[in-house]
Amino acid sequence: MQDLTLVQSLQRQAAIRPDAPAYRNGDRWLSFRDVDIHTNRIANALAAMGVGRGSRVAVLTKLHIECILLTLAACKLGAVCMPVNWRLAPHEVEYIVNNGEAPFLMADAAFMPTVQQAARLPLVRQLVCTEVPHGDVPSFAQWYADASPNLTPVALDTHDAALQLYSSGTTGLPKGIVLSHAGLLSTSRVVEREWKFEQSSILGNPLPVFHVAGMTMLLMPLQNGGLTTVFADFDPEQYLKAFSAHGITHSFVVPAMLLFMLQVPGAKANDYSGVKLIAYGGSPISETTLKQAVDLFGCDFLQVYGLTEVSGPATFLLPEDHRSGDAELLRSAGRPIGGGKLRIVDPITMQDLPDGEVGEIWIESDRNLKEYWRNPEATAQAYPEGRNGNGGWLRSGDGGYVRNGYLYINDRIKDMIVSGGENIYPAEVENVLMRHPAVADGAVIGVPDDTWGEAVKACVVLRPGVEVEPRDIIDFMRANLAHYKCPKSVDVVDELPRNPSGKILKRILRAPYWQGRQRAVA
Repeated sequence: MQDLTLVQSLQRQAAIRPDAPAYRNGDRWLSFRDVDIHTNRIANALAAMGVGRGSRVAVLTKLHIECILLTLAACKLGAVCMPVNWRLAPHEVEYIVNNGEAPFLMADAAFMPTVQQAARLPLVRQLVCTEVPHGDVPSFAQWYADASPNLTPVALDTHDAALQLYSSGTTGLPKGIVLSHAGLLSTSRVVEREWKFEQSSILGNPLPVFHVAGMTMLLMPLQNGGLTTVFADFDPEQYLKAFSAHGITHSFVVPAMLLFMLQVPGAKANDYSGVKLIAYGGSPISETTLKQAVDLFGCDFLQVYGLTEVSGPATFLLPEDHRSGDAELLRSAGRPIGGGKLRIVDPITMQDLPDGEVGEIWIESDRNLKEYWRNPEATAQAYPEGRNGNGGWLRSGDGGYVRNGYLYINDRIKDMIVSGGENIYPAEVENVLMRHPAVADGAVIGVPDDTWGEAVKACVVLRPGVEVEPRDIIDFMRANLAHYKCPKSVDVVDELPRNPSGKILKRILRAPYWQGRQRAVA
């Protein structure tokens, strides 16, 4: 019988393989028994401060093990963990923590200044420092050390919320994406099956916990008892060495990470004979980078297309597709996985389109999000036809077409930019851009970048008689917004292309930069 919740998965592994390693971080190892006992203590400490069913707890951390312990402890109470992007500006962190009404916040010592600058956190009753005490703030381990190791988890339904991740909306305000136990377990099962991830496998996870991929990779040991070894910071040279030193058999990276690893001097001198599969996704990849990576590692490759709203993956381009040598097929995003289905829908008429015609990608899957946190309007917009027994048809916001059963991504319906695996919404960036005193009009687009897939570019019309250096605009943006969202370049133009109703025609604005490219997104 399949597990219905993440808690059941943990308890199953702790019962049948208590001493088997579940997580490794350098020289630190946690067995399944360790994870179960730690999460019992944490859950009891949370319960003592009033955290219970439906509560949210927030983390601002690079440390995977502490994050997964808090996540599973919260699940044992029917509560939900909210990993927050540590690259955000203080006011952005403040908004998310307050939006989730989190009474508990765990932050790394490096991010305590961010928390201190996010001064208006009235609902946070307990602040802990992930690693060590920070002034009068206790360490996480210190805070729960005296709590009981015994706990009876609350009764959970498979469709209850298990994780809440945040993604900026087109309005610029982040939305809480609520993922269920059922959806996350479905991701683990399909990854285990299609990646051939076995009990003896070792998964390398260098992805941040605020990304859906970083979290779903942390959940993999609960499915089949394999080991996940984690890396708080991605160092290309050290990660290449870790494949052999840690016995990594499987890994999921964004294309920029592959590129950085390829650029490491002496990369070919390392031993990759134990590597079985590298999955990649989250941003565009060039044919050259993919070919060089295949040559370097000599293992199977698998492309993932997905989004946070589907608990990670929607389609896979499988190893046999990569081995086919078909250049056209390698430009696709693969086929639906795990019982999922795709439709291509005209975003205006809402009518289904035939093969080969470009429209919005709709996804039906049991991994689809439960809801947007306290945002029924956004949830209803995401499911225009309501729910059904397989999760309902979700509007992805991405544009593409289907040919011979394979999905090809063509463009983004919502103009989202993906840079190094980070989702960036132009409206949010443009709101800051327009506050610059020299800017009369402006738009933000994604342009090709050999390292990050896409880079943010601002196109601006200056106020009459005003001159300004592009660097000054970039510096202004970096002072007011998370750096990864800020333009890397600024072009001054005479006017922006608009339709008769005044809407900026970003397709026209982007066209010169993407000329000659096979596709605009991955």
